[in-house]
Amino acid sequence: MSFRVVDARYRHDFVLWLKFGDGAEGELDLRGELEGVMFEPLKNHEFFKQFRIDPDLHTLVWPNGADFAPEFLYTNIRVIASRA
Repeated sequence: MSFRVVDARYRHDFVLWLKFGDGAEGELDLRGELEGVMFEPLKNHEFFKQFRIDPDLHTLVWPNGADFAPEFLYTNIRVIASRA
């Protein structure tokens, strides 16, 4: 199973759309995960939007060094059904 984040986009509030190396994709609301000193700055929407995919860690990181384990992100995405 590939826990590598290969694409990520900001949706709204604290919701991101993520795509993983194995093709799995979905949305994840991180609102309830922003606890503690490292994650406090992410409660500011403008700062939250400054994430990037780290090429070595294969996960989301923020300018202050905050990150989430890619396994956590993968297991918590909510798959959105496509409309045909």
